[in-house]
Amino acid sequence: MAAVTTEHLMRMALDMAGWETIPGDCAIYYPGTRISHVLMGIDAGAAELFMARQLGYHAVIAHHPEGYAGPFWDVYHLHVGQMVAAGVPVDVAEGAVATRIESFRAASQRENYDHAASVARLLEMPFLNIHSPLDEVGRRIMQRTVDDQLALKPDSTVADVRDALLKLPEYAAARTQMQNPLGAWDAPAGKVVVSHGAYTNGGYPVARAYFTHGVQTICCIHFPLEDAQRLASEGIRGNLLVMGHIAGDSVGINPYVAQLRESGLEVTTFSGIIGGESAGA
Repeated sequence: MAAVTTEHLMRMALDMAGWETIPGDCAIYYPGTRISHVLMGIDAGAAELFMARQLGYHAVIAHHPEGYAGPFWDVYHLHVGQMVAAGVPVDVAEGAVATRIESFRAASQRENYDHAASVARLLEMPFLNIHSPLDEVGRRIMQRTVDDQLALKPDSTVADVRDALLKLPEYAAARTQMQNPLGAWDAPAGKVVVSHGAYTNGGYPVARAYFTHGVQTICCIHFPLEDAQRLASEGIRGNLLVMGHIAGDSVGINPYVAQLRESGLEVTTFSGIIGGESAGA
């Protein structure tokens, strides 16, 4: 059986996303070597590290950051590139993320960034989290699914886009239902952007930038209801397709899990990962 390091586990994810450096929402909290049995979940912290040690795993991989991993606001800035690619002027895109980036900077001061990491050190349990690279993998899969639907049926409605996404196994198995808090299911989907993989959703400012610059439908895995209501109250026209957080994360995680297994590692998925034929299946 293969045995790898925590650095190798991280590099595999970065390579899948086509990225060179570890982004600010990912970290190796406690490094390790000779890893062949991995426990991976969407969320994992102190309790799960202890459980993994008791069950004999060699490493724990969380998807979400466990405390302050690094300058995660740099990851949020990826929204700018996504907006510009969709036709939003760069100055508008920069303005749409500026306030929240400053808020993230301030919030980082209150994080107890060493809580779970210190538990990993005491247990000598290799521990890392991989967030935005896998979300980027998932974003590409979801955008390709949407693009294929629009190529097949250019006059697709929002409901048609939803139904195409429901063919992905993670969404087919999800316990949550896709929602449409702005617009209508029978509205033309038009130009569709999957807004994902930039730390968290862009909320009102990012959605407004898209809708006022030619995008008719935004697909995201979660979105604040009050922001959707604000867009509606201001007469901003567009469609929001909220797909579901856990299923959306799983779309990007499962190809990584598959690659780990193909390389000879034993991987157990849990803590929300939909699919993978493990505890989280």
